[in-house]
Amino acid sequence: MNEHLKLLIQQYLNRKHPLNYKNRYQLIVMVILSAQDSDKHINELTPVFFEAFPSLSSLSLAAPEDLHHFFSSVRNFGHKCEWLVKLAQTVGLDDEIPTNMTELTKLPDIGRKSANVIIRESGNEAEGIIVDLHVLRVAPRIGIATGSQPEKIEKQLMAALPREKWNDIGMAISFLGREICRPTNPKCELCVMNQVCKYHTGITEEADNQPVLF
Repeated sequence: MNEHLKLLIQQYLNRKHPLNYKNRYQLIVMVILSAQDSDKHINELTPVFFEAFPSLSSLSLAAPEDLHHFFSSVRNFGHKCEWLVKLAQTVGLDDEIPTNMTELTKLPDIGRKSANVIIRESGNEAEGIIVDLHVLRVAPRIGIATGSQPEKIEKQLMAALPREKWNDIGMAISFLGREICRPTNPKCELCVMNQVCKYHTGITEEADNQPVLF
């Protein structure tokens, strides 16, 4: 692992995921809701919901339609409400929420990215690397992965880093994408990866090749 990746991991080491959850039940609900939506939006909506449904067992007694007024502003809320109720009925108790890839990905609407988030935030040993939209954009920019398919990028990252760093690197790249390596006008001068970043190097070379106008 190169020194720049070590610096990147150190910069964001042990930082909690931006979803403002208080327990694993809240985490898994918020992870499902946040797909194709923003963490900020989900953080704003869920406190009232968790007052009404404080556990999986209480949620298991609801109908999907009972959840609609809480989440009508969430993308794909109808299906997500169905998945949440099905999840509650399938798992039953908060303590029974799994924390391994095999069991998590059997649950409604839990793919590898969501499972990796839950595993990391639960403090369990990593089985993969979080590849959210930020990682999908930033990893190729900084030259540690290629392509645009999440599973392909995850495999490349897993091959490039030792397993004990898998929980750290996904969120580190995600935070870099949220705070510095934005889709437009990235703050390259603040980035610990700028010396090896293909995106930054390309911009610099383009600027150097521009004709000087007098």
